[in-house]
Amino acid sequence: MTAEAHDRTMVTVFRSRLRPDAGESYEHTADDMEKYAREMPGFVDFKTFVAPDGERVSLVVFASREAHDAWRDDARHRAAQARGRADWYSEYSIQVCELVALRECKR
Repeated sequence: MTAEAHDRTMVTVFRSRLRPDAGESYEHTADDMEKYAREMPGFVDFKTFVAPDGERVSLVVFASREAHDAWRDDARHRAAQARGRADWYSEYSIQVCELVALRECKR
């Protein structure tokens, strides 16, 4: 069965590096953003990984393009993004991907 493009799972890959002075305000806001994302309709998953060199990678998954776009446009999320650009990140990149295949093995 083929799903319409707007029904496909969306995966955001957010790669970033924090400035040395990001501090507790970053951690507090990041925790709040994860909480808000989890409350959004269509939310599927959110995970963050930190590499030994300090690069952070967050994977945020929504069930559809509409759900993804609602999170992207959420006023709280937009405010946190602006604060991140101004105060917390030394660099970042965002990739928004449409899931085209999923293979799993669970034991």
